[in-house]
Amino acid sequence: MAKPSKLSRIRNIGIAAHIDAGKTTVSERILFYTGRIHKTGEVHDGAATMDWMEQEQERGITITAAVTTCPWREHDIHLIDTPGHVDFTVEVERSLRVLDGCVAVFCAVGGVEPQSETVWRQADKYKVPRLAFINKMDRVGADFERVLEDMKRKLPCKPVPIQMPIGAEGKFEGIIDLLTMEAVRFGGQHGETAERSPIPAELMADAEAAKERLLEALSELDDDVAELYLGGEEVPLEKMQEVLRKGTCANQIQPVLCGSALRDKGVLPLLDAVVDYLPSPVDVPPVVGVNPETGEEESREPDPNAPLCAMVFKVAMDEGRRHVYIRVYSGTLEPGMDLLNANDGKKEKVARLFKTHSHKKERINEAVAGDLVMAAGVRFAQTGHALCDPKHPIRLEDMAFLKPVIAIAVEPKQNKDLEKLQEALKKLADEDPTVELKEDENTGQTLLAGMGELHLEILVDRLNREFNLGVNTGNPSVVYRETIAGNAGMNEVFERVIDEAKKERVYARVALEVAPTPRDSGTEFEDKRSEENKTLNALTDKDFNEVRQGALEALEAGPIDGYPVQDVRITLKEVETRPGETTTVALRVAAANAVRHALKEARPVTLSPLMSLEVVVPEAMTGSVVGDLSARGARIEGVEAEGDRGVVKAITPMTAMFGYSTQLRSLTEGRGTFSMRFNRFDALE
Repeated sequence: MAKPSKLSRIRNIGIAAHIDAGKTTVSERILFYTGRIHKTGEVHDGAATMDWMEQEQERGITITAAVTTCPWREHDIHLIDTPGHVDFTVEVERSLRVLDGCVAVFCAVGGVEPQSETVWRQADKYKVPRLAFINKMDRVGADFERVLEDMKRKLPCKPVPIQMPIGAEGKFEGIIDLLTMEAVRFGGQHGETAERSPIPAELMADAEAAKERLLEALSELDDDVAELYLGGEEVPLEKMQEVLRKGTCANQIQPVLCGSALRDKGVLPLLDAVVDYLPSPVDVPPVVGVNPETGEEESREPDPNAPLCAMVFKVAMDEGRRHVYIRVYSGTLEPGMDLLNANDGKKEKVARLFKTHSHKKERINEAVAGDLVMAAGVRFAQTGHALCDPKHPIRLEDMAFLKPVIAIAVEPKQNKDLEKLQEALKKLADEDPTVELKEDENTGQTLLAGMGELHLEILVDRLNREFNLGVNTGNPSVVYRETIAGNAGMNEVFERVIDEAKKERVYARVALEVAPTPRDSGTEFEDKRSEENKTLNALTDKDFNEVRQGALEALEAGPIDGYPVQDVRITLKEVETRPGETTTVALRVAAANAVRHALKEARPVTLSPLMSLEVVVPEAMTGSVVGDLSARGARIEGVEAEGDRGVVKAITPMTAMFGYSTQLRSLTEGRGTFSMRFNRFDALE
């Protein structure tokens, strides 16, 4: 069994960024320098270790988060390489939920791009400490200072550069270490040696100014540094590193490094920074949850000898069998142990445990606090569920996932494969919380819903390759939501005779009101019954829950086209019961019918998925792109100039964006790029 002291030498980190910022290339270099692989594979050649799926290799993008472990300076780095495409942002979400630290990669040319902002917000939500690595310093248009300004302007962060580049674009040579005030260049066949030398004279003034800014930032965090700095004394290297680590772990600052992973420059210092500044499991607060039996808040220290507490953060089909990825927060997990799923109360048992290296597995006998492992034999647990010692149950904070915004109809090419298709689709939905399956009430077709056209394309491709299923697909259709624009009250009576001879009947009356709430505020249920009504018509906890559940279930299908209803407040005004006649079913049905009828009277409205769009084009072509977007019904949020490029930001209905990539290529002679992410459901203006 691992000793608790080993925990301080673990780093659970993720690599996250906008698509094409180079995070998989950074991951590849990390694996090479740590000796985990002996030859680097490039993304553009379809040979990157962490991009193991056929679709990833063919397209040159990361689709699924891959987990590996590599050693560095007597530390174990558990590394997750995450996707950058907005359609697969669920992979980033569930990875950040269980990580202790993150390396955010930014392109030195593109700066803070839309998915960079999404990733940063996801890390903020889970309070994950970060390093920033400005990659592609060798690219034409690379600008270190501009990316720093971009970070300050677009992100809630405090970037603190601990390096500065030596040159840029084709003249990028290496970095200046501002802590030691040395120039660092990278030698050897693959940049595996960091060669230190004095700072070139022409860069000394800039380096000294950057060092001053670094010391100013550290002075704000530590009185000892401030005293030394203001007194004109030298601040020891160890002290600077100590304060950098403390500030990073507390999310007060984000150290910034730079380099070119593809050119083998800058990743070695990044590895050192991961060990020096990102937290171990003992440096982050204990995980907090709720005891499902008592409802009281509890915490678990990262101790292998404590009661087991773990979270399933990913479900994956490996060689046709169900596996789950688990983060162990406390205790020790061994095959054969009896476990409790604190979310649904079901019993679970792990059959086998594995350490993973991308898609390869190595069987292990136990996993201890701080470990990220794969397990076989877990039958029911879903993404975000907590597995724990049955004698010490604890339920952790649930993960929240975006709802699908686009759907296609799928059917097997051969009728005999219908049952096989249904089973395959259920497995895909089991893996990915942003996949939904439902049946079209009008046509009887099976609808597969996801986060975007690429997401659905990959799912259909997987049906063919992994499940050997040929399928026909219908045109993409957008998934809408419904809400209300006004208030309405309803008094609903549910009364039925169930046995005329015995004069048995069931009865319940529910009076309630519905009202709109601010967009994206969610659904609310309030009990505003008078004290007199509560006294005359007393409800047990079970009866009240039935009323509440019936009311909320009525929101699953709206009055216009049957889409889910959101942003509604339901206020319970009265309940009338009769002794011997009122049942839980009657209460539930009366509440549901009251909500359905009230929604019809409250001016129902259809909400469309709106997307945040960013289009980058040559500046001379900006006008034609803006005109085309306006014709599509987009609302232009702003147009900015970045060098010789124009950046157009807009909010646009998703329906207007089908086939946009082809139109943009035509308008910009193939030189324009765009990225989209879900913004909100709202009424079209």
